[in-house]
Amino acid sequence: MTRNDAWNLLCEYVQSESLRKHMLAVEAAMRHYATLLGGDRDPWGVAGLLHDFDYERWPNPPEHTREGAKILRARGTDEEIVGAILAHADWNLDEYPRDRPIRKALFAVDELCGFLTAAALIRPTRMEGMGPASIKKKMKTPSFAASVKREDITAGVELLGLPLDTHIENCISAMKGIAGELGLLPP
Repeated sequence: MTRNDAWNLLCEYVQSESLRKHMLAVEAAMRHYATLLGGDRDPWGVAGLLHDFDYERWPNPPEHTREGAKILRARGTDEEIVGAILAHADWNLDEYPRDRPIRKALFAVDELCGFLTAAALIRPTRMEGMGPASIKKKMKTPSFAASVKREDITAGVELLGLPLDTHIENCISAMKGIAGELGLLPP
């Protein structure tokens, strides 16, 4: 599946602008990690772009991810992409463990990208000047971006075998590259 095909599929299934932006952020982070971990940027990016494309229609587990996987397979999507999307959800781990770099990376970047977006939106300079120290401080405030699972961020860092600061820096760097598309440029 090409990136253009993936974008068209996303637009067919996702109406929420914030969900679309989240998936763009995850795509950017996945492309960044593909470069760092020796993966192919195109399928890694597609996995990030489509990881939640079925969420609006099937928000509840286990339909979320599994219904999307059926659609992706029917369209001939590479199993590496489908498996990564399935592995990012805990309810699929028996069949799709996080045992491959693409699967580890998708799980690791998903929640952190959401948290970084929330943090950027309350900063006057958005992503400019954002760094690990301020993000880690915000992570200690349970009421801030309360729906983001901090334990998933921590587990993702462990899967990647990176220090938290490095992972935060990597995702910030990736997201800064598309800050305009994400609505995260300073006003």
